[in-house]
Formats: sequence, structure tokens, C-alpha cells
Amino acid sequence: MRGGVVLHKRKVVDILGVTSILTVITSIIFFYIQRGPNADIYFGITILSILSIVGILSAIFSWLMSKRHILLIIALLGNGFVLVFTFFLLLAMGISEP
Repeated sequence: MRGGVVLHKRKVVDILGVTSILTVITSIIFFYIQRGPNADIYFGITILSILSIVGILSAIFSWLMSKRHILLIIALLGNGFVLVFTFFLLLAMGISEP
């Protein structure tokens, strides 16, 4: 096949696995960058939850294609922690509203 992109299953699994870990790292970096009194907290909550859900989905797809358990566990724990943290942040914002 000339000119087409052919991705092998192993390469797709590696890309999905790295993506699932990168979403955790990106979420942590975004959290520390987007701080201060003028920060839009609801924008941060939205971005963190989207990154976490994308990371969880890519970890599950990577696991379904390769059956490597260690990557699934690390990615699910990291992204799950970010998602729970985001939920608590949203809960705290709801409680603090007048």
C-alpha cells in the first residue's frame, strides 16, 4: 500500500498506553499551572475531567488489545485519582457557593 499509514497492533497498543500515562502527567502539570486568585476553576475542572476520562478510555483500549495488566493498573489508578480529585474540587465549589 503506497502512501497510506499502516499501524501495527503493537504500535497502536504502545501509543494508547503512553497516552493513558501522559494524561495523568498533563493533568498534574495543568493543575499547577492554572493556579492563583484569577483562575477559572470551572474551566480547570472541565479540562481535568476530560483528560481523566480520555486517559481511562485509552488505558482500557490498550488493555483490551494487549492484555498487559501493569499498564492498565497504573493508568487507571492515576486517572482515577485525578477524576476523584476533580469531583471533590467540584463538590467543594458547590458547597462554597452562597
